Amino acid sequence: MTTQAPQAAQAVTLPASLDEAVAALAAHPAAVPVAGGTDLMAAVNSGQLRPAALVGLGRISEIRGWQYLDGHALLGAGLTHARMGRPDFAALIPALAAAARAAGPPHIRNAGTLGGNIASAAPTGDALPVLAALEATLIIAGPGGARREIPVSHLLAGVEMLRAGELIGYVRVPLLHAPQVFLKATGRTGPGRAMASVALVLDPARRGVRCAVGAIAPMPLRPLEAEQWVAQLIDWDNNRAIVPEALNAFGEYVAAACIPDPAPAEDGTVQQLPPAVLHLRRTVAALARRALGRALS
Repeated sequence: MTTQAPQAAQAVTLPASLDEAVAALAAHPAAVPVAGGTDLMAAVNSGQLRPAALVGLGRISEIRGWQYLDGHALLGAGLTHARMGRPDFAALIPALAAAARAAGPPHIRNAGTLGGNIASAAPTGDALPVLAALEATLIIAGPGGARREIPVSHLLAGVEMLRAGELIGYVRVPLLHAPQVFLKATGRTGPGRAMASVALVLDPARRGVRCAVGAIAPMPLRPLEAEQWVAQLIDWDNNRAIVPEALNAFGEYVAAACIPDPAPAEDGTVQQLPPAVLHLRRTVAALARRALGRALS
């Protein structure tokens, strides 16, 4: 996985259970947990990280699958992008499967994991806007068998962080049984790092629309006012019909909320956004418009 010769880790632990992994982290406070290693090895190769110890999570079978629980899917943090991209998972959570299939070339999808995507919290992480739109929660494993839950959005925003010795064990995702869409723009052909991405899910039971925009900010952005506005325009009792003009307006609403115009200067003059930022805003508007159109079609 590397063409360089990084400094050897002083200790490598390969636990067989989540609680064993937590205990290993407690025994080696400087240890770094590693699952797929896609982000870790990039940091090692660039010289940004020299881990003193590693706790490998690849042998923990309990976090490599999923199960149903009270109308939710309980996803193991060790699920790979390749596994989430398969048809059986796509039937369960379509938007997350679409994001997994877009996560990069095959060797990245085969190694990278859901938990790693969340823990690294890279702005371009494809799963992150989907989890934000689904309002997913994390089940965190701590010392002594402790478990606690926090919203994914709280971790990504830094409102709540992992404590010493804790690991992301599972991701709880509500099963909405409704259309979901994930779209992204990469700026080049083929799978690659997102320039902008949009996840959109419908919640017919609550007659709601949930949208999250990724890659344009340090964390996914939720245009809450745009969600509420467009949800009122959908005819939920008539095949979720909506007038075409509302699709365009929704895209513009989302883009303006996520990439607002500059505030007026003290003398009242209004500066224009740079061309690159205007292009990004048009891209977000197009993605949001297409995502809603596909979800309602």
